[in-house]
Amino acid sequence: MPKDQTEPRPGRRKRPKGAGAVVLRRELAACAPGHEGLPLVLDAVDLGDHFRVFLGNGTETGRILPDGIEGSALPLEIRPLSGSALVSARRHTSGSARLALADGSGLELSPTPAEHDLFRDLNTILAFRLEESAAQVAEGLAYHQRHHGLQAALIVNRLPETGAAFAEDLRAHLDDVPLKIVVLDVPVPLGKPGLGPENHLFLAPDAPGKDRMDPPAPDPWRSPLAEGIVYEAVKWRFLAAARAVLTLDVTDILAARRPGGYSAFDLCAMAKNGVILLVGHRIYPWRVRANREARFGDHICRQFDQRRGIARWGVAPAKAGLENSWRMVRVSYAKPEDSGTAHFWRAMAIRVPGAPSGALAPKTSLIEDDALLTLAEGPLGHDPVRAPVSKARPAPARAVEGGRTAIVTTMKNEGPFILEWLAYHRAIGVDDFLIYTNDCTDGTDTMLEMLTAKGIVQHRVNPYVPGGELKPQHAALQAAENEPVMQNCGWGICMDVDEFIDIKIGDGTLKALYHAMGEANMISLTWRLFGNAEVHGYEDRFLIEQFDRCAPELIRKPHQAWGFKTLFRNIDIYKKLGVHRPKGLKPDLWSEVRWLNGSGKPMPHEAYRNAWRSNTETYGYDWVQLNHYAVRSAESFLVKRDRGRVNHVDRDQGLNYWFRMNHNIDRDTSIQRMIPAARAEYDRLLADPEIRAAHDHSVACHRAKIAELMKTDNYRAFYAELTGPRMERLCRLQHHFGSAVFAAGPGVIPPDLHERDLPPDFFFTVDHHGEAEH
Repeated sequence: MPKDQTEPRPGRRKRPKGAGAVVLRRELAACAPGHEGLPLVLDAVDLGDHFRVFLGNGTETGRILPDGIEGSALPLEIRPLSGSALVSARRHTSGSARLALADGSGLELSPTPAEHDLFRDLNTILAFRLEESAAQVAEGLAYHQRHHGLQAALIVNRLPETGAAFAEDLRAHLDDVPLKIVVLDVPVPLGKPGLGPENHLFLAPDAPGKDRMDPPAPDPWRSPLAEGIVYEAVKWRFLAAARAVLTLDVTDILAARRPGGYSAFDLCAMAKNGVILLVGHRIYPWRVRANREARFGDHICRQFDQRRGIARWGVAPAKAGLENSWRMVRVSYAKPEDSGTAHFWRAMAIRVPGAPSGALAPKTSLIEDDALLTLAEGPLGHDPVRAPVSKARPAPARAVEGGRTAIVTTMKNEGPFILEWLAYHRAIGVDDFLIYTNDCTDGTDTMLEMLTAKGIVQHRVNPYVPGGELKPQHAALQAAENEPVMQNCGWGICMDVDEFIDIKIGDGTLKALYHAMGEANMISLTWRLFGNAEVHGYEDRFLIEQFDRCAPELIRKPHQAWGFKTLFRNIDIYKKLGVHRPKGLKPDLWSEVRWLNGSGKPMPHEAYRNAWRSNTETYGYDWVQLNHYAVRSAESFLVKRDRGRVNHVDRDQGLNYWFRMNHNIDRDTSIQRMIPAARAEYDRLLADPEIRAAHDHSVACHRAKIAELMKTDNYRAFYAELTGPRMERLCRLQHHFGSAVFAAGPGVIPPDLHERDLPPDFFFTVDHHGEAEH
């Protein structure tokens, strides 16, 4: 069938000429001409007094003779455009459109006459299509015709083998909608050659879990657009005389128009430069009903924390100037006016077919949007599946009235350090401690059982199964969700026995912090990494007294340095406990989150779902910090390495860990004002003979383990390296190193660097690709 108007389906009554939609088919005259440096001719368009040729990516414009030769066309302009090129030329008097090439050959061309009358004075959408169905495309076109003044559309069909069937089906679905549609088939791939399909889940911008996906095979027929010069080709062949053109894909839909407001097409015509900005955001269904194709009307949700929009443009071609090139994201030399902005939505379940909403974007980010719901149920006439409605647990608004504070933690062979940690946190106002242990050999578990009997803590055996799906800390947190102490607490936090809450305001207690927080219901405690202060031997003394050397507050590397833990109100805004912060945000309650950083400043919405570390915008230490004594003394670190890690059981705590976590450049004694209160509570606990005996037993076990390890050549050498001049110096120089150095370890640092007098701006890094740890 000629690429003309589509025929009606068999058995379908023909309507009078001009009634309903007109759907035409055209094809770009694209080909690979076979000349070196000229890989692709996308189209050639005859404009009467001259013709224009659109050459694809990889074009070497030097291959074309700028002055032509006898018998060939005369180039008027050769314009490079980001790796592609546009050539304007006048035919030879013989009628030849052949372009002479520098190698003596010629590029034979048969320019197609421009068809500007097809879209003359019409409000037009320029869209690209992959495999979206005719029914989906028709729904969007009909909406734009009825509510935004759309009159025509040019649909660039990137899969030409589907063009005939798509055009016929589109005509049937549009029925009596008065639109002129041109389906433009493209016989060559337009996509980036090294990427997979744009409609594959892997390329969906908000899809979670991409680190667990296998990238799809390259597919330039479906991959993101690379041949941006196609915009120029369709302008000169079809759209130069259109009243206004909006660059909206077939998966895009304009936001509802205000009553009496100007349409996006009107804004183009009114704009001083003839150009407006189109700002889009991705939208999602809560769920598409089983066995049904996704439609625009299913898309009633957006991400509450989506920060970046999608930039497209609209243009009044004649007003903007036809010589100003059309690009994918802008019109050259025609800046949009601030007042000329229209908004659109991108329907992601249409763009990436067959994927459930939770695969397209985290369900914890999706909230119903009133404007989308109104659009779906009103102009689109749809009955979408609604998102569930959640309710927060009733609770007093003020933080200070939140109730009891509980810590949940995991331990293994931490006996010598438990009492100080308990005493300190009881002194600042922590009420309850839920402690999980596994595989202890130093009396940690028996001490905690005894403390449980005395009502001081609640001890549980960690349900962690070696080799199972869950790591020890995650197994404990999962179990803790069913414990009354965590279910009924007012405030909760997951933290470790080497972490101390350092409150810098008021009298240093949680009550003072909660007073300052007002009605906030979460606060992040950013780590301050405390080093060993070059203390070598273990002593049975307070950690907060011995170790006052630490990382500076402003420290971007290693990435662990700004990790945080979170104190949170137990009011059911989140579904479950997490190591760094509660997890499983109920997205419709996102607006009830009142989350502060350690300086009392609001955290950004982007942190609400899965942030675990601070950045330059969110770190803060003015009110509170979490002192992280990750290494303690060099001797105690030997035991820690031998014990293994609670959360990352498959990772060794060797020299790399020491270098990464042992920071001694700064000094911070802010926590030491609480030593008298902590000491009083500590002494009160030790006054109990059973507690004293349990503590002494753990201290003896710790010392015995140190002695045992120091008898081995491996640990003696390791201890000597930890305490030697090189490592002690490097642990005051971490601010000079890049992230890759921390990932690779101190072995990559020049062996004499610690002996140099380094300038303040000295920086050293290496090429290294390794797993990030936290």
